Amino acid sequence: MTIPAPETPYIAIELGILQGNIARAAEAARTAGIALRPHVKTHKIIEIARMQEAAGILGITVATLGEAEVFVEAGFPDVFIAYPLWLTPIKAKRLDALLDRATIRLGIDSLESGKKLAEHLRGRASLIELLIEVDCGHHRSGIAPESVGELATGLRDLGLEVSGCFTFPGHSYSVDGRAAAAHDEAQALAHAQEQLVAAGFSDAHIVSGGSTPSLAEADASVVTEQRPGVYVFNDAQQIELGSCDWDDVALTVHGTVVSVRGNRVIVDAGSKALGADKAPYATGYGRVLGHPDARIVALSEHHATIEFPQDAVPVLGDVLPVIPNHVCNTVNLAEEVFVFDRGVIVDRWKVAARGRNS
Repeated sequence: MTIPAPETPYIAIELGILQGNIARAAEAARTAGIALRPHVKTHKIIEIARMQEAAGILGITVATLGEAEVFVEAGFPDVFIAYPLWLTPIKAKRLDALLDRATIRLGIDSLESGKKLAEHLRGRASLIELLIEVDCGHHRSGIAPESVGELATGLRDLGLEVSGCFTFPGHSYSVDGRAAAAHDEAQALAHAQEQLVAAGFSDAHIVSGGSTPSLAEADASVVTEQRPGVYVFNDAQQIELGSCDWDDVALTVHGTVVSVRGNRVIVDAGSKALGADKAPYATGYGRVLGHPDARIVALSEHHATIEFPQDAVPVLGDVLPVIPNHVCNTVNLAEEVFVFDRGVIVDRWKVAARGRNS
């Protein structure tokens, strides 16, 4: 069946590049002896998770209970909710409904959260495998590594199952910071694992880390699994951090040039199509595939202002492939994506977990 060309702006995925990104990460993990548990919050798409599954993964990672529900419903049997959920009665019922359908792992960083889990799920709480979150330098959620043994003991006293520890080296999202963040990750997780063993948790074998920028730097002597997400698509942030090449970008937002003023053009892919992220190290609000010297210098809801070199200014009506800064936000803004194989539309995929933020 022929799929008609969509109206701009729309998300375009180049199938061959997507497949290549998935295959390379899977092979690198196998070579290093580390399992992959990719974070599907990046793509939220069942078809892509199936491709990751076929390439060889241990399970999947999600950020929310809603995402877990979508992927368990689709038949994925092993799901890690890498987030310190605070259970309400309603969330507890939703979580409980998953326990007979899949192996569920859950992030935790406080005894109070464990008490909520035991209170709401009672005996069924022991069916959930808990991973204690450690702060390795990103300073978001997570506890100090030296506190892991005490928390694990408290959770065990509540009748809960502790299966390991995890961290997110989010400070790898900095120029020249990837290797240092991976080092911090390994140190924190090694210390946390020592604490677990000392507290009598010799079977708590999961040591989980990973971000896309630090993926190649992971210490295989410490980490047992990695949870990258962005690697399937890559984005402008990854280009500027040096963790991917231009040829590794699988996702772009196609926008039409609707206004030209000198070397500045406006395309119809604004923040409602691209997302509005701009990290401190970013040189713009996104990039343009095939035009490495172009920069998105301003972004509003339906306008992206792009500066081009004087000798490379596009004309009205041109359709440009724009690379968003942060692809996770971009995908969450769309109901569907269009799949291309060497420039020809071959499929369209629903963003199945779009908006499942709770």
